[in-house]
Parts: sequence; C-alpha cells; structure tokens
Amino acid sequence: MKREILIKFGKRVREERTKLGLSQEKLATRAGVHRTYIGMIERAEKNITLENIEKIAKALNLKIGNFFAKF
Repeated sequence: MKREILIKFGKRVREERTKLGLSQEKLATRAGVHRTYIGMIERAEKNITLENIEKIAKALNLKIGNFFAKF
C-alpha cells in the first residue's frame, strides 16, 4: 500500500510540472535525475530523498518550504 505522503508529493510534482508546461523528461533534465525517476515519483513508487526533493523543487522554481505549503 502506498503511503499517503508519497501520493501527495507525487501529485504536487505533477501539478507544478504541468503548470510550467514541462514534460517528465524536461523536468528530469532540469533536476539532473533520470526521466523514469520523475514518473516513479509522480506515481508514488519512490520514496524520494531530501537531496532529490531539493533538486526537483529548484527545477520547478520553488523553495522547498513553498513546495510543501499545500500539504
């Protein structure tokens, strides 16, 4: 069973990515991670590290604190 926090985080990544009109591949390139990693995060299949949260937040032009504001 997927944990709720992973589901919320994945939905937030997808929401912010689509607001910017980015594909998963483009976001991955900006964040310096593999393209499939973004998909796994959005589907709540990966328990992401703090380092990668920071990379993704920066790639989405968000501060980490603002990224979690909707939780």
